[in-house]
Amino acid sequence: MDSPATVADAALFISSAAIIGLLLLSAFFSGSETALTAASRGKLRARADKGERGAETALTITEDNERLIGSVLLGNNFVNILATSLATTLFTRLFGDSGVALATLVMTLVVLVFAEVLPKTYAITNPELAASRVSPLIRPIILILSPVVSAVRALVRQILALFGVRADPDSQIMAVRDEIAGALQLGHSEGVVEKEDRDRILGALDLSERTVEEIMLHRSQIEVIDADLPPETILMTCLESSHTRLPIYKDDPENIVGVIHAKDLLRAVERLVRGPDGSPEKISELRVLDVARKPYFVPDTTTLDDQMREFLRRHTHFAMVVDEYGALRGLITLEDILEEIVGEITDEFDIDSERPLRRTEDGAILVDGAMTIRDLNRAMDWSLPDEEANTIAGLVIHEAQSIPTPGQVFSFHGFRFEVLQRQANRITRLKIRPL
Repeated sequence: MDSPATVADAALFISSAAIIGLLLLSAFFSGSETALTAASRGKLRARADKGERGAETALTITEDNERLIGSVLLGNNFVNILATSLATTLFTRLFGDSGVALATLVMTLVVLVFAEVLPKTYAITNPELAASRVSPLIRPIILILSPVVSAVRALVRQILALFGVRADPDSQIMAVRDEIAGALQLGHSEGVVEKEDRDRILGALDLSERTVEEIMLHRSQIEVIDADLPPETILMTCLESSHTRLPIYKDDPENIVGVIHAKDLLRAVERLVRGPDGSPEKISELRVLDVARKPYFVPDTTTLDDQMREFLRRHTHFAMVVDEYGALRGLITLEDILEEIVGEITDEFDIDSERPLRRTEDGAILVDGAMTIRDLNRAMDWSLPDEEANTIAGLVIHEAQSIPTPGQVFSFHGFRFEVLQRQANRITRLKIRPL
C-alpha cells in the first residue's frame, strides 16, 4: 500500500502536468485566434490555389468569424479558468492560506507571457502560415463547440435586443473595399505604396460608388456646332477644335441631333473633292447631318462602372448626359472615366495640360474654379469634402451660401480660399492655401 507521501507526490505531479497541458492549450487557442483573424483571405486564397489544404480549411472556417471567435474564446476561457483553479488548489496545499494570492500572481504572469503574448506574437509575424497550420486542428473543435456557441450567440442577441441593439449575423467585420483602402492608405503613410499606385487602385474601386454627374463636362463648356451653318464653316470649326467628336444641334444648343466625328467628316470631304465628279466647290453640297452619328444619351445618375461597361458594349466613347427631365446636363467620354483611375490623360492638343495647378511664391495654389474637388485632392493629397459639391467653385459657393465677388476670402476645412476671377455667376479662378 502506497504511503501518504507517495500519494501526495503523485497528486502534485499530476496537477502540475495538467496545469502545463492546459497552458499549452491556452497558448494554442490564443495563437489560433490571432492567426485566423489577422490572416489575409487573399493570401490564403493564393495558398489554397497552389494546393495547400490547410489554407483551404482556414478559408472555410473564417467565413463565419462569429462562430470561429466564439469557439476559440470558449475553449480558451475554459482552459484558463481550469488551469487557474488547479493552480490555486495546488498552491493552497503547498503554502496554506497564502497560496491563493501566490497562485493568482504566478498564473497571471505565466498566462500573460506564455499563453497570450508569446503565441500571439508568433502568430502575427506570419498569420497566413500559422492559420494554415492550426486550421485542421481548430476545425473539429469548432464543430464540437458549435451547439454551445450557437446557444451563447442566441443569448447575446436577446440581451442586446433588450437595449435596442440589433446584431446582423450576416454582416462582415470589415468590408473588402474598406479593408483594401485602409491597407493602401497605411502603406502610403509608411512609404511602402507610392501615391500614384494608391490613387489608381482607389480610383478603380470608386467607380461603382460615383456617378456620371460627378465627372461630366458641363454643358456650358461643351463645343457644339449649329447644323444650319454653311458646310465650309462647319469644316473649319472641326479643324480648329482640339476634339475629334463634336455634338451638332438644331435650333437650340440643347437640342443635340447628332455627333460628328472628324474621320467621318474627312471621308465625306474626300468623296466630294476626289470622287469621280469631285471638285473643291462641291464641299458646299456637304450635308453634315448625313455624316453625323446618332447621339447617345445617358442619365446623370448612372454609375461610372456601369457607364464604362456600356461604352465597351456599344463600341463608343462619347455620350450626352441628361437629367431626369431629359434636359442636357453635359457630356462624358470613356477617357473621362479612365482618368479617374490613371489620372489626367493629355495629348499634344490639350491646352495648358502640363500645369493644371500653379504654385505661387507664398506657397498657395492657383486653381481653376471648374476643377473637381477629387482631382485637387488627388493632385495635392488633400482631403477636401466632395459630398455637397463636385468642383472647387461649387464648394466655395456652398460654404459661402452666396456667389462671391473677386477679392473675397473664406476659411473653412483648414484652408484659405481667395476668389481671384469671376465670369457672370461662375467662379473661374481661386487661390488656395492651407491654414
